[in-house]
Amino acid sequence: MPASAPARRRDDRVTAMSEPVVALVMAAGLGTRFGGPVPKQVRELTGKAVVAVAVEAMAAGGCTDAVVVVKAGMHNHFRLALAASPIPVRFATGGDSRQESVHNGLQAIKISPRLSRSTKVLIHDAARPLVPAYVVESVLAALDAGAVAVTPAVPVVDTIRRLDEDGSTVIDRSTLRAVQTPQGFDRQIITACHEKLHAEGGEVTDDVSCCQRYGYPVELVEGSRMALKITEPMDLDIAETLVKATAGAGHHSGRRVRRVLSGLDPRPSHRHRG
Repeated sequence: MPASAPARRRDDRVTAMSEPVVALVMAAGLGTRFGGPVPKQVRELTGKAVVAVAVEAMAAGGCTDAVVVVKAGMHNHFRLALAASPIPVRFATGGDSRQESVHNGLQAIKISPRLSRSTKVLIHDAARPLVPAYVVESVLAALDAGAVAVTPAVPVVDTIRRLDEDGSTVIDRSTLRAVQTPQGFDRQIITACHEKLHAEGGEVTDDVSCCQRYGYPVELVEGSRMALKITEPMDLDIAETLVKATAGAGHHSGRRVRRVLSGLDPRPSHRHRG
């Protein structure tokens, strides 16, 4: 039975009063390796824009709001792509680098009367649309347990060689992890760290590194190989195939497919600090 008007208003008030959990979704990249006349983040994946799939994944994992950072002049493309978003979406304009775009997005959250009440923020690349909900949940759980900066990571499966003057040498891959997104943070701390970095003109490779630069520890949680990054056109084809494979396999078989893709023990793993 549909909810009565008073009940709906009461639910709306509860939502308005609850603390937001914000997903800062980065979609301002030029995508030069992908090519094409429109950003890769609005290209279609399983009938929806890549960015829409990414926002839905963040919502499924527990985010209540999204701020999507887009390149100047591309706002209309993204408004159309996210018209059916399951959570409220605001937009911010990106800068000349990803780092500057993250800074702009954090400032947009900081000045918002509602979003500035959030204590947690998850920074996610729209180019990783298939991140499973459990990964998002794990990042949020680590923050709830007291972590300041959290990132999902997966073991490196390829043999890695370091180039040197004499040729190359093999690196012990058992100590290596490939870092993914969403990366989760105490919102005030990551905002302050990015403001310092912006003022100093420094550079980092990702957002947890920004926190680590200023003395904060980084915690790792289990990632997923489903969260592949769409960089080239072939990656979009692979993502489409993965979605169809898991959807067509049924619930339990789909879980097995994802488990094989992850290459990880299905039992809950312990978190690690890095």
